[in-house]
Amino acid sequence: MEPLVDTLIEDSRWHALGLAGLAERVARASLAELGLPEAGFEISLMGCDDARIAELNADFRGKPTPTNVLSWPAEERAAEEDGGLPDAPEPGPEGMAEELGDIAIAWETCEREAAEQDKPMADHVTHLLIHGLLHLLGYDHVRDGDAELMESTEIRILAKMGIANPYD
Repeated sequence: MEPLVDTLIEDSRWHALGLAGLAERVARASLAELGLPEAGFEISLMGCDDARIAELNADFRGKPTPTNVLSWPAEERAAEEDGGLPDAPEPGPEGMAEELGDIAIAWETCEREAAEQDKPMADHVTHLLIHGLLHLLGYDHVRDGDAELMESTEIRILAKMGIANPYD
């Protein structure tokens, strides 16, 4: 079985958490919940530190501060109407996976947030990876209806993975 996630670890602390395996489980669970096949897609993930994500946040969003997760969709898939389902991607042919986009996740911010929320680090990172992947698939949280759809989708995927609702 071809991996869905191409993981680059820039900060070695991510190895101890098993980021690559966790990301693979998240991608498979998310695609399954959305009715998409596991084959024919590829996601790029970078496990980095706060300094690196602050650079990326500055370069791409004009915000020179660390954040927990950033995503760069390969295509715009957002729904036109608030709360509508985004356009589903089509898988690529065998050997030519459709690139969904890139995700970066920062160790220190994730670690701090998990501690502040009294959650296991792996559970918090799982939620953030789902959140990032949904952004790649056209989900967003700017408009109210879109935010409701995105959060309910995150909650369903997390529940299937045995993780409690992070919004409670």
